[in-house]
Amino acid sequence: MTPPAALALRLTFVTPDGPRAVTARPGTTLMEAARDAGLPGIVAECGGACVCATCHVHVAPEWQAVTGTPSATEAEMLDFAVDADETSRLSCQIRLTARMDGLTVRVPERQA
Repeated sequence: MTPPAALALRLTFVTPDGPRAVTARPGTTLMEAARDAGLPGIVAECGGACVCATCHVHVAPEWQAVTGTPSATEAEMLDFAVDADETSRLSCQIRLTARMDGLTVRVPERQA
């Protein structure tokens, strides 16, 4: 079921092929939003269990305070992510809130 427009968050995934606009409802994860939209580049092999690094994204600097910092478990998984840096997060660990309307993340050229 598609959420009413007033409840839909607007997200932008910058992929190697260019930006892709996606909508999602609060309470879902960023990984679920990418998967539900059929977004290439978010493999999500573990389905959101935080035991792989195949949903790695880079959070735009202006959004890092809103999305938060990685937990210890997520930080360990990011050690396996390709091209991880200080902006890296696992999209399965970012639970979407109304404050994230307009969130922009970059998808790496390849996943682990």
